[in-house]
Amino acid sequence: MKKLSMLAGLWSMLIIGVLSGCSGNQPTSPTNPSPPVSAVPAPEASSEPSPSPSAPIVEKDAIREKIDKMTLEEKIGQMIIAGVQGTSASAEDERLIKEQHVGGIIFYKNNLADPASVVRFTNQLKQWNEIHSVPLLLSVDQEGGQWNSQEAAGEIGAILGEEVKGMGLNMNFAPVLDIHSNPKNPVIGDRSFGSTADIVSSLGIAVMKQMKQTGVIPVVKHFPGHGDTETDSHLDLPVIHKSEKDLTQLEWQPFVRAIEEGADAVMVAHILFPQIDEQYPSSLSPAVVTGQLRDKLGFEGVILTDDLTMGAIANQYGIGEASVLSVQAGTDIVLIAHEYSNVDEVIAALKQSVADGTLSEERIDESVRRILQLKTKFNLEDKPVDPPDLTLLNERISKAIDTYRKK
Repeated sequence: MKKLSMLAGLWSMLIIGVLSGCSGNQPTSPTNPSPPVSAVPAPEASSEPSPSPSAPIVEKDAIREKIDKMTLEEKIGQMIIAGVQGTSASAEDERLIKEQHVGGIIFYKNNLADPASVVRFTNQLKQWNEIHSVPLLLSVDQEGGQWNSQEAAGEIGAILGEEVKGMGLNMNFAPVLDIHSNPKNPVIGDRSFGSTADIVSSLGIAVMKQMKQTGVIPVVKHFPGHGDTETDSHLDLPVIHKSEKDLTQLEWQPFVRAIEEGADAVMVAHILFPQIDEQYPSSLSPAVVTGQLRDKLGFEGVILTDDLTMGAIANQYGIGEASVLSVQAGTDIVLIAHEYSNVDEVIAALKQSVADGTLSEERIDESVRRILQLKTKFNLEDKPVDPPDLTLLNERISKAIDTYRKK
């Protein structure tokens, strides 16, 4: 996900001008083992987030009952977050939700004209989704920029959450947990909190925790680590010649700490690690998604891909093929940021993969269970919201900028 700019102004400008992250531009052409990494110093404790730590047993049974009532098409739809076009809801968007049962939408800068129009957009999507029993994930890329203290990072995390929530959205693809270890990196740069595992862990987890307090779902990214690349994955596939031991000693450490501190969702990058998987990039790799993130780091939450329309994937695979490979690898949600036709192709490919036995419906159910548990944990609803009053939040942003940039 590619940064557009950093937090630098009042919210009324920020939410429409500073959205950052993946693919903001159209692309070209059973048990949890202890993580095998050295501990990273934990950030200062904060109060428990508003969502409950885990769904109770009765809730899980209710989720099972809900899954049993869903059609295959409805289940597959839950596994897709799709991009939209324009600044208002369209007939194509209505089809995404009503006919294709898409479980999530992502908004980029070009979708956000002003606060009132964004709220109208999200309210319309929610209204269309009322025919379904599962609420939408409504997401953005709002990373927020670099800050120089845990206190500042936590305050910015809270502000980001309030911004996102005020627009009627409920998921944010942040914080970035990549360690900026390579000065030649063309895509991470100042999106990272710093060049050491300690700094990235401390500041990133502060953002994650405080954003979570607002009821917005943070998605930490980009596992297993995008900080040492020299290729922009929006354009082509980066290759990193690091072993698992190398990743353990650096790149994994912020993710390990985030998982220990309650991360609910992780985005996987498009990077080839030949010493780990010679054939598949990390977002399509069973060795990375299941072998590392699930089994070795013990992550039980929702795993998402970076945008599958990025050049790193699109230049090497068909979009349908990539989506099937990613789900086979263990991914729960595939991100399709551009073109409604790409969503058509992904749905058709996933349905065909179940029909021919490439994927079992039980495998689909595993991901849908995790997705529904996440939506239940954060008490997501498709209730409309009113346009936000920006006054107090603008004052809070101005105060934060004045306070923390002086330190």
